[in-house]
Amino acid sequence: MTSKSFTNSAGIALPLAVIETIRQHRDYLSELDGAAGDGDHGINMAKGMNRALARIEEADSANLTTGFAAISDVLLSEIGGSMGPLYGGFFRGVSVASRTLDHIDGPAFGLLIEEGVKRIRRVSEAQVGDKTLIDVLSPATIAYDQALLDDSGFDGALNAMEAAAAKGLESTKGMVAKIGRSSRLGERSRGHLDAGAASCTLILTAMGGAAKQLLENGQN
Repeated sequence: MTSKSFTNSAGIALPLAVIETIRQHRDYLSELDGAAGDGDHGINMAKGMNRALARIEEADSANLTTGFAAISDVLLSEIGGSMGPLYGGFFRGVSVASRTLDHIDGPAFGLLIEEGVKRIRRVSEAQVGDKTLIDVLSPATIAYDQALLDDSGFDGALNAMEAAAAKGLESTKGMVAKIGRSSRLGERSRGHLDAGAASCTLILTAMGGAAKQLLENGQN
């Protein structure tokens, strides 16, 4: 292949990176959630990731497709709350969109994320400005696609995605929550980062970082 890419097989690094970053940031995410919710976001997400990791390790073989499918299965069937269906759908979309791909290049990665976002849209009406993970996902995907159009390359698009995600997360601090449990707080929800936006930023950054490492190592 002429453009930078990595194999679906080597791509198992992406779901593994997602699992590890959520586990590492369990307490941080729960602390953020405690400001406006039940304080269990990090606990539930980490529990799901631990179970997904066990499934991956028990499998005879694993790749990007099966790794994200494992995360999705656990979040959809075993983890409650609002994040189970949202992230379960997101990772299901990424997995399904990658099934027929032997290699993941810049445009393909964009399609994986796009399909993940479509799955979230099926179960959430959240828009930018509502203080949710959409405030991260939407600008991150736009920035990624624009960077590809600007010929920034796969690496450059991943960098743009991560930067936009971080900026989107920071923007939630000044917002009033309009959807979910935190919306009941009204103005009191202002001044805090949204926990879902924070976990989304961690996930996109983990995926981007793992992808860039594969590209750097020449996994194509």
